[in-house]
Amino acid sequence: MSEHTDELTRQRRETAMRELAEQRENHKKAGGLSRGRRGLLIVNTGNGKGKTTAALGLMLRAHGRGLRTQLFQFIKHENAKFGEHRALDALGVPYAGLGDGFTWRSRDLETSAELAAHGWALARAAIESGDYDLIVLDEFTYPLKHGWVPWPEVEAVLKARNPDLHVVVTGRYALPELIELADTVSEITAVKHAYAAGIGAQAGIEH
Repeated sequence: MSEHTDELTRQRRETAMRELAEQRENHKKAGGLSRGRRGLLIVNTGNGKGKTTAALGLMLRAHGRGLRTQLFQFIKHENAKFGEHRALDALGVPYAGLGDGFTWRSRDLETSAELAAHGWALARAAIESGDYDLIVLDEFTYPLKHGWVPWPEVEAVLKARNPDLHVVVTGRYALPELIELADTVSEITAVKHAYAAGIGAQAGIEH
Protein backbone atom coordinates (compact mmCIF):
# COMPACT_ATOMS: atom_id res chain seq x y z
CA MET A 1 0.00 0.00 0.00
CA SER A 2 1.32 3.46 -0.85
CA GLU A 3 2.80 5.55 1.97
CA HIS A 4 0.51 8.34 0.84
CA THR A 5 -2.68 6.38 1.54
CA ASP A 6 -4.83 8.32 3.99
CA GLU A 7 -5.73 6.85 7.37
CA LEU A 8 -9.44 6.36 6.59
CA THR A 9 -8.64 4.40 3.44
CA ARG A 10 -6.14 2.26 5.39
CA GLN A 11 -8.77 1.45 8.02
CA ARG A 12 -11.34 0.57 5.36
CA ARG A 13 -8.86 -1.74 3.67
CA GLU A 14 -7.96 -3.57 6.86
CA THR A 15 -11.61 -4.00 7.83
CA ALA A 16 -12.55 -5.19 4.35
CA MET A 17 -9.74 -7.75 4.21
CA ARG A 18 -10.91 -9.29 7.50
CA GLU A 19 -14.56 -9.34 6.44
CA LEU A 20 -13.83 -10.75 2.99
CA ALA A 21 -11.70 -13.53 4.44
CA GLU A 22 -14.54 -14.44 6.81
CA GLN A 23 -17.09 -14.38 3.98
CA ARG A 24 -14.86 -16.66 1.91
CA GLU A 25 -14.66 -19.21 4.71
CA ASN A 26 -18.41 -19.10 5.33
CA HIS A 27 -19.07 -19.60 1.63
CA LYS A 28 -16.90 -22.71 1.64
CA LYS A 29 -18.97 -24.14 4.50
CA ALA A 30 -22.35 -23.36 2.94
CA GLY A 31 -24.36 -26.35 1.79
CA GLY A 32 -27.83 -27.48 0.88
CA LEU A 33 -28.17 -25.31 -2.22
CA SER A 34 -30.16 -26.74 -5.11
CA ARG A 35 -28.57 -27.10 -8.51
CA GLY A 36 -30.04 -26.64 -11.95
CA ARG A 37 -33.02 -24.73 -13.24
CA ARG A 38 -35.98 -23.67 -11.12
CA GLY A 39 -38.43 -20.95 -12.09
CA LEU A 40 -38.35 -17.98 -9.72
CA LEU A 41 -40.91 -15.32 -8.88
CA ILE A 42 -38.93 -12.10 -8.44
CA VAL A 43 -40.36 -8.80 -7.20
CA ASN A 44 -38.65 -5.41 -7.54
CA THR A 45 -40.54 -2.90 -5.39
CA GLY A 46 -39.97 0.22 -3.28
CA ASN A 47 -39.94 3.96 -3.88
CA GLY A 48 -36.44 4.20 -5.33
CA LYS A 49 -35.34 4.41 -8.95
CA GLY A 50 -34.25 1.27 -10.77
CA LYS A 51 -37.00 -1.35 -10.50
CA THR A 52 -37.72 -1.58 -14.22
CA THR A 53 -34.05 -0.99 -15.00
CA ALA A 54 -33.08 -4.03 -12.93
CA ALA A 55 -35.70 -6.16 -14.65
CA LEU A 56 -34.44 -5.07 -18.07
CA GLY A 57 -30.90 -5.97 -17.04
CA LEU A 58 -32.12 -9.41 -16.02
CA MET A 59 -33.82 -9.78 -19.40
CA LEU A 60 -30.54 -8.90 -21.10
CA ARG A 61 -28.69 -11.53 -19.06
CA ALA A 62 -31.36 -14.15 -19.80
CA HIS A 63 -31.32 -13.33 -23.51
CA GLY A 64 -27.55 -13.73 -23.51
CA ARG A 65 -28.03 -17.24 -22.10
CA GLY A 66 -30.50 -18.14 -24.82
CA LEU A 67 -33.62 -17.88 -22.66
CA ARG A 68 -36.85 -16.86 -24.38
CA THR A 69 -38.01 -13.61 -22.82
CA GLN A 70 -41.08 -11.37 -23.04
CA LEU A 71 -41.79 -7.96 -21.52
CA PHE A 72 -45.27 -6.70 -20.66
CA GLN A 73 -45.45 -3.05 -19.56
CA PHE A 74 -48.67 -2.17 -17.77
CA ILE A 75 -48.24 1.62 -17.79
CA LYS A 76 -46.34 2.49 -20.97
CA HIS A 77 -48.54 2.63 -24.05
CA GLU A 78 -48.24 0.44 -27.12
CA ASN A 79 -46.59 3.11 -29.29
CA ALA A 80 -43.88 4.03 -26.76
CA LYS A 81 -40.37 4.02 -28.20
CA PHE A 82 -38.13 4.64 -25.24
CA GLY A 83 -34.54 3.50 -24.97
CA GLU A 84 -35.41 0.01 -23.78
CA HIS A 85 -37.79 -0.52 -26.70
CA ARG A 86 -35.13 0.45 -29.24
CA ALA A 87 -32.65 -1.90 -27.59
CA LEU A 88 -35.15 -4.76 -27.47
CA ASP A 89 -35.98 -4.19 -31.14
CA ALA A 90 -32.28 -4.47 -31.98
CA LEU A 91 -32.04 -7.73 -30.01
CA GLY A 92 -35.27 -9.15 -31.39
CA VAL A 93 -36.82 -9.47 -27.93
CA PRO A 94 -40.64 -9.15 -27.85
CA TYR A 95 -42.41 -6.61 -25.66
CA ALA A 96 -45.87 -5.10 -25.34
CA GLY A 97 -47.00 -1.71 -24.06
CA LEU A 98 -50.38 -2.25 -22.40
CA GLY A 99 -51.21 1.01 -20.63
CA ASP A 100 -52.09 4.62 -21.36
CA GLY A 101 -49.19 6.37 -19.69
CA PHE A 102 -48.78 7.31 -16.05
CA THR A 103 -51.88 6.29 -14.10
CA TRP A 104 -52.12 9.53 -12.11
CA ARG A 105 -52.33 11.48 -15.40
CA SER A 106 -55.09 9.30 -16.84
CA ARG A 107 -58.13 11.21 -18.05
CA ASP A 108 -60.28 8.08 -17.94
CA LEU A 109 -59.52 5.71 -15.09
CA GLU A 110 -62.17 3.24 -16.26
CA THR A 111 -60.29 2.90 -19.54
CA SER A 112 -57.05 2.50 -17.61
CA ALA A 113 -58.65 -0.32 -15.62
CA GLU A 114 -59.89 -2.00 -18.80
CA LEU A 115 -56.44 -1.77 -20.38
CA ALA A 116 -54.90 -3.35 -17.31
CA ALA A 117 -57.38 -6.23 -17.38
CA HIS A 118 -56.74 -6.76 -21.09
CA GLY A 119 -52.99 -6.62 -20.50
CA TRP A 120 -53.25 -9.26 -17.79
CA ALA A 121 -55.19 -11.51 -20.16
CA LEU A 122 -52.31 -11.26 -22.66
CA ALA A 123 -49.70 -11.83 -19.97
CA ARG A 124 -51.63 -14.78 -18.56
CA ALA A 125 -51.79 -16.37 -22.01
CA ALA A 126 -48.02 -15.97 -22.35
CA ILE A 127 -47.39 -17.47 -18.90
CA GLU A 128 -49.60 -20.46 -19.70
CA SER A 129 -48.28 -20.93 -23.26
CA GLY A 130 -45.00 -22.58 -22.39
CA ASP A 131 -43.30 -20.43 -25.04
CA TYR A 132 -41.11 -18.43 -22.67
CA ASP A 133 -38.43 -18.91 -20.05
CA LEU A 134 -38.64 -15.46 -18.45
CA ILE A 135 -41.54 -13.00 -18.43
CA VAL A 136 -41.40 -9.50 -16.98
CA LEU A 137 -44.63 -7.88 -15.75
CA ASP A 138 -43.45 -4.28 -15.52
CA GLU A 139 -45.41 -1.93 -13.22
CA PHE A 140 -47.87 -4.77 -12.56
CA THR A 141 -48.07 -3.91 -8.89
CA TYR A 142 -50.35 -0.97 -9.70
CA PRO A 143 -53.21 -2.93 -11.35
CA LEU A 144 -53.04 -5.30 -8.39
CA LYS A 145 -53.07 -2.48 -5.83
CA HIS A 146 -55.95 -0.70 -7.57
CA GLY A 147 -58.02 -3.89 -7.80
CA TRP A 148 -58.07 -3.74 -11.60
CA VAL A 149 -56.70 -7.29 -11.75
CA PRO A 150 -57.87 -9.79 -9.09
CA TRP A 151 -55.04 -11.13 -6.96
CA PRO A 152 -56.57 -14.62 -6.44
CA GLU A 153 -56.53 -15.17 -10.20
CA VAL A 154 -52.95 -13.96 -10.51
CA GLU A 155 -51.88 -16.12 -7.59
CA ALA A 156 -53.45 -19.21 -9.15
CA VAL A 157 -51.75 -18.59 -12.51
CA LEU A 158 -48.35 -18.02 -10.91
CA LYS A 159 -48.63 -21.15 -8.77
CA ALA A 160 -49.73 -23.29 -11.74
CA ARG A 161 -47.10 -22.01 -14.18
CA ASN A 162 -44.38 -24.17 -15.70
CA PRO A 163 -41.92 -24.88 -12.87
CA ASP A 164 -39.03 -23.64 -15.03
CA LEU A 165 -40.61 -20.27 -15.88
CA HIS A 166 -39.17 -17.16 -14.25
CA VAL A 167 -41.58 -14.25 -13.66
CA VAL A 168 -40.45 -10.77 -12.63
CA VAL A 169 -42.92 -8.21 -11.24
CA THR A 170 -41.95 -4.56 -10.81
CA GLY A 171 -43.53 -1.47 -9.27
CA ARG A 172 -44.22 0.29 -6.00
CA TYR A 173 -46.68 -0.89 -3.36
CA ALA A 174 -46.32 -4.63 -3.95
CA LEU A 175 -49.15 -6.50 -2.24
CA PRO A 176 -48.15 -8.38 0.93
CA GLU A 177 -49.58 -11.51 -0.67
CA LEU A 178 -47.29 -11.09 -3.68
CA ILE A 179 -44.27 -10.58 -1.45
CA GLU A 180 -45.19 -13.69 0.53
CA LEU A 181 -45.45 -15.80 -2.63
CA ALA A 182 -42.24 -14.49 -4.22
CA ASP A 183 -38.88 -16.25 -4.06
CA THR A 184 -36.82 -13.07 -4.23
CA VAL A 185 -37.93 -9.56 -3.27
CA SER A 186 -35.84 -6.42 -3.56
CA GLU A 187 -37.05 -3.17 -2.04
CA ILE A 188 -35.33 -0.26 -3.73
CA THR A 189 -35.11 2.70 -1.37
CA ALA A 190 -34.87 6.31 -2.49
CA VAL A 191 -31.77 7.76 -0.84
CA LYS A 192 -31.31 10.61 -3.32
CA HIS A 193 -32.91 11.41 -6.66
CA ALA A 194 -31.85 14.05 -9.16
CA TYR A 195 -35.49 15.09 -9.57
CA ALA A 196 -35.45 16.54 -6.05
CA ALA A 197 -32.63 18.85 -7.17
CA GLY A 198 -34.69 20.08 -10.11
CA ILE A 199 -33.12 17.79 -12.72
CA GLY A 200 -35.75 16.40 -15.06
CA ALA A 201 -35.98 12.99 -16.75
CA GLN A 202 -33.23 12.37 -19.30
CA ALA A 203 -33.17 10.26 -22.46
CA GLY A 204 -31.18 7.11 -21.89
CA ILE A 205 -31.55 7.35 -18.12
CA GLU A 206 -35.26 7.55 -17.36
CA HIS A 207 -36.62 6.76 -20.82
